[in-house]
Amino acid sequence: MLQTNLKVYDKVLNYFTDYKLGKSPQDRSLVELLNLGIINLDKPANPTSHEVTAWVKRILGINKAGHGGTLDPAVTGSLPIALGRATRALQVLLPAGKEYICIMKSHAPVSSKKVLSVLENFQGKIYQTPPLRSNVKRRLRVRKIYNLELQEHSNSQFSLLRIECEAGTYIRKLVHDIGLLLGTGANMQELRRVRTGPFYENTCVTLQELSDAWFYYKKEGNETFIRKIIHPIEIICQNLPKIFIRDSAVDAICHGAALTIPGVIRVTEGIEKDSLIAILTMKGELVAFAKGELSTKEILDQSNGICAYTDTVFMEKKTYPSMWKSS
Repeated sequence: MLQTNLKVYDKVLNYFTDYKLGKSPQDRSLVELLNLGIINLDKPANPTSHEVTAWVKRILGINKAGHGGTLDPAVTGSLPIALGRATRALQVLLPAGKEYICIMKSHAPVSSKKVLSVLENFQGKIYQTPPLRSNVKRRLRVRKIYNLELQEHSNSQFSLLRIECEAGTYIRKLVHDIGLLLGTGANMQELRRVRTGPFYENTCVTLQELSDAWFYYKKEGNETFIRKIIHPIEIICQNLPKIFIRDSAVDAICHGAALTIPGVIRVTEGIEKDSLIAILTMKGELVAFAKGELSTKEILDQSNGICAYTDTVFMEKKTYPSMWKSS
């Protein structure tokens, strides 16, 4: 039965796109976006991530916002800030991969050839002990460096590094350890985060740009600029496996019910037992996060049974009719 549904998916999608229930994320009102939106903020140097989040709340006049992936005061770059109920989705960003541009200064002249040779030792899994000034327990941890490139080397002491790494990697400590292996010692001069999960530097906006866009909306009633800044919450689900469900199953999920196979219309690859899954309507609206009970293949092969357990709900109850009660 489910395989038949997959074959006629295009027809089903067109039907639900025109149906009166729900709305696509792009069609949400600005008020709705302020409760289910995310801003990719370009954090300036000096203020803390918490202070920057407070300024965003003040600019937009909202009561609830949170940031994903804390940046030290001196560090700049991508700081996703979730608004309203979207703060519940930050659990996806905290473990997401990060990418940084770093200026490293060695304490004595060193050749680019030597730097390249040392960097090879920090590819893949590395051991780190968090620095003294950190908010976590100081114990030896394993972190993964996906890519470490020397992009520029000048004056024999300054190196420009691009680092792609696992969440929770301390770049300052990484640079310190590189300096030890160089035999000269080294310290981090500047650091900028250019990617946080699905959020890249080229979509970052400054606090001034946010303030100007909001002022323009309040004074002129023009939503064009502020809508380019506030992204629908669904952007955070780009790298998650997904299950698209029937309209009749939506409200049950909003009440915390488990998702059963008859309520499924379409699935993507990558679903496994206990994996985090995004449950969406056929209009692409995020309903909830769930923990997988079955794999993608098992969902396709079976016609009954629970396939996922609801974990975090985002959609308001009664957005879709409570068809599940009558059945």
